[in-house]
Parts: sequence; C-alpha cells; structure tokens
Amino acid sequence: MTLLSVRDLTVKFGTRGTPVTALHGISFDVARGERVGVVGESGAGKSITGFALMNLLSRPGYIDSGEILFEGKDVTKMSDREIRRLRGNRMAMIFQDPMVTLNPVLTIGQQMIETLRAHRRLSYDDARQISLVKLKEVYIPSPEARLDQYPHELSGGMRQRIVIAIALLLDPQLIIADEPTTALDVTIQADIMELLLEMCRSNMVGLMLITHDLGVVSQVTERTLVMYAGRIIESGKTRAIINDPQHPYTQGLINALPQQTPPGTRLRQIPGSMPTLSTMPPGCPFNPRCELATDVCRARMPEITQFGEVQVACHEVKRLHAELAELEGAQ
Repeated sequence: MTLLSVRDLTVKFGTRGTPVTALHGISFDVARGERVGVVGESGAGKSITGFALMNLLSRPGYIDSGEILFEGKDVTKMSDREIRRLRGNRMAMIFQDPMVTLNPVLTIGQQMIETLRAHRRLSYDDARQISLVKLKEVYIPSPEARLDQYPHELSGGMRQRIVIAIALLLDPQLIIADEPTTALDVTIQADIMELLLEMCRSNMVGLMLITHDLGVVSQVTERTLVMYAGRIIESGKTRAIINDPQHPYTQGLINALPQQTPPGTRLRQIPGSMPTLSTMPPGCPFNPRCELATDVCRARMPEITQFGEVQVACHEVKRLHAELAELEGAQ
C-alpha cells in the first residue's frame, strides 16, 4: 500500500534573473514500511527532495509544480496548521548534524516532553515516561539521567540516538533521514544504521535514507533512487542496481567505492564535477562527464525507460537494450 506518492515535483529557487530549477519533475512512491535510498553526489538534489517532502523549503526556494501525496493528502496544498500536525507526528526528519537539531539551552527531557505535548494531550509525567521508553528503545544507557542533561554533555553517537528517539516519539509512518551518520566515526555509523533499520522493521515505519554512500544503501534499503543534477536517473530494487548498474553515472559511483579498487592502486573517480543550477548543459546533464556520450546525449534529454527491474534515463542504455532485443529476435 502506497504511503507517499510524489508526482512531477519541480522545485525552483528565485534569483534576480530567471529562477533556477533544483528538482526537475521527479516522481516516485514509498510503500508503508518500505526502506528507500536516495543517492548521489553533493548538489544532486537529495536534501532538497527531503525538505520539499516536509514542506520545509525556505525562500528563495519554493515548490513550483507537482504533487506530494502523503496518505492520500497533498502536502503542497495543506494549511500551516495541517503542516504542523503532519511534521513530527506522521512524518519525521533526521538531519545531518544532531547539534543543529537539538536545542543547546534545553535539556533532552525538555525537548522530548515539549514535542510530545505539542501533538498529544498528555500530562508532564506521562510525557516523561514515554520519553524514557523511547530512550531505552534506542539503547541509551541510564535514560533517567540523560533526560536531565544538555546536548553538549553527550557524545556524538548518543546525540544522534536521541535524535532518532525524538523522531520516533509520536510513532510516525515515514522517517526521512538526511545523511544521519555524516558527522560520526565509522564504528558509530554502523551502530546508528543498524538501530535505524531495527526501529523501522519493528515499527513498520517507512524510511527514506538520503546518502552519498552506496555501501550503506546496499545494507539498509530495499529500493534505490539515483539522483543527478535534480533528476532521478535510475531507480529500482537496490540489489538489482548494485549488482547490475545501468546508468553510466551509477556505474561510476559503484566503481569509486574503495572496495572496488585493488590495494596499492589509485581510487577511481568520475571525471569533472556536478553542474551548478545556473550552468546546466543542454541534453543529458551528465553528458560532459560521460565516456559514452554521443551527439544525441548533448542535444536531447533522455526519458525514463523501464528495463527489467530498473528504470533508467539514458540514450545509450536504451540503444544497447534495443540492439540486444534485436539480436535475440533474430535468433
């Protein structure tokens, strides 16, 4: 059953001249309890997608067109009061840096209790008790003592666990996690991702994991969206994309993983860099960096096409599949 349905979502940023487009008509679905990864380099549009879903875009950014249907209701048409009821209650977001998420002048308990009482009619004692239960669920040691501490008194890993506990306070149906382990040590990262996965499975919560790390995506998510320059260029089951990437950009991301490079050799990387919003090339936005680019790629934007378990936007992939189908037909 579909929980979230995004259709032709376009996000723009106003400038002194012509507005620039950050998201170009993206469409995807998230089912109840499904774990979806959103991957790509910095500037691909991953975080903008998350902010747009929560209706957290601030000027000069704005949703220009499209629908964001959450449980059948269009988020883009909700009033401020309806949005406040939705955020934290039915949809929650985990941000990159817990020190930015948590208020440094309030204790952990104050922040959790205020969150609960803003959405539920609860007494102070009941809200505190629920907060203790959630801290225990994310394996916070001595939760009673932690409620009376300030964020700066806790380690980075513990702060991120508390942010996850706050996200789960009101039993949301969807969590959007924006690079939730970026500021943490590698060993702590693994613990946090395992915790998120466990929480989503046990509570049947949908998860959108925004990250640049395909290794994390392969371990946590069931389906993956690969983004480039504000577009979804490949999507499908995570295992299918990891094992047999179709788009040259996805292939480049996987080849750039350290484990893909033999010891003692230079790490492989995709040449060039992501285009800026104001200097988008004509045709396929990846064509200046693509070894397979042809004149068609430089002139015309590729359409999303279904190939087996994945959808891909690439002229060359479409041509290769057409040639393969021709050969199979001839035999």
